[in-house]
Amino acid sequence: MTERTQAPADADELRAAILDEYETLSKRLKQIARYVLDEPSAVALETVAVLAERTGVQPSAIVRFAKHFGFDGASQMQRLFVDGLLGSTTQGYGERVREFTQTVDRKAVGDPGQVLAEFVEGNVLALQNLGRAVDRDHLARAVKLISQAETVYVAGFRRSFPVAAYLAYSLHQADKKIVFIDSVGGMALQQVHAIGPRDLLVAVSYHPYAEEAVHLIDAAAIRGCKVLSISDSMVSPVAKPSTLVLQVREAEIRKFRSLSASMCLAQALVISYVFAAVPPARGRRSGGAGGRRVKK
Repeated sequence: MTERTQAPADADELRAAILDEYETLSKRLKQIARYVLDEPSAVALETVAVLAERTGVQPSAIVRFAKHFGFDGASQMQRLFVDGLLGSTTQGYGERVREFTQTVDRKAVGDPGQVLAEFVEGNVLALQNLGRAVDRDHLARAVKLISQAETVYVAGFRRSFPVAAYLAYSLHQADKKIVFIDSVGGMALQQVHAIGPRDLLVAVSYHPYAEEAVHLIDAAAIRGCKVLSISDSMVSPVAKPSTLVLQVREAEIRKFRSLSASMCLAQALVISYVFAAVPPARGRRSGGAGGRRVKK
C-alpha cells in the first residue's frame, strides 16, 4: 500500500481516491474511509481526537490516513471539507442525528403517541437529508438504466425486502418487464439464470448486507449485466461492483432502523421512469403520467 505523493485538490477528488483505493486499505483505514465518506461535515469541524473516538481508532491512525492520501497531516485534509460549509449554518446530518438519538434514548417510553412523534421526527430528518444527499445526475442515470433495460431484476432480502417488493410491483404496474427475486427456497441465483448484458439488476441492501445480495451482484457483473445498488454506504460490499449506487441513510430510532427514505427514493425512481418512458403528446391535457397510465 503506497502513499500518494500529491494530495487531492478538493473534497470530490478525495472521495474519488478513497473509493478507488478502498479495497487496498487496512482494516483501520477502511473504518476512517467510511466515516470520511459518510460524515464530511464532522470531518471538517471536529478535532482529530473526536474523529478517532467516532471511528474507533487511535488519533495516529487519522494522521496516517491523511498522509496515505498525500496530505501533510489531518488538518490539511480537513480543510478540503470546510469550503462546502462556508456560509452555511446548517448542522451536519450526522450530528443532528446523534443529538436526536441521545435525546430520545434518555427518555423512558411513555405512551404510543410519544413513540409515534419520535419516529416522525427521526424520519423527517432522514427525508430532509435524502433530498440533499442524492445527486440529481445519479438519479437521472438510475432512471435511464431502468428505461434502457430489457428486463429489470429486483432483489432485496430481510430488512430490504419491502423496498425491493415495492419497486418490483410499481415498475410492473408501469408495464416494465420485471423479475422479482424473492429467493424462495434459497433459489436466488437460479432466479437470475437468464440475466444478461441488456438487463438491469436493482439490488437493495443495508448493513450488515445480505450475502444473497452480494452473490447476486457478482453473478450479474460476470454476465455483463448493469447493476443499480441502493445502499447505505458507497463502500459497502454491494456498492463496489455496481454500475451506479444511490446512497440512502435511514433514521434509527431506539435501535430500530426505518425505511421511509428508501421508500421515498423508490417512489421517485418509479414516477420518474413513468414520465421519462412516454413523453407527453402534444396538445394532451396535463394530469396523466406522461401519457402512460400507472395501474392501481
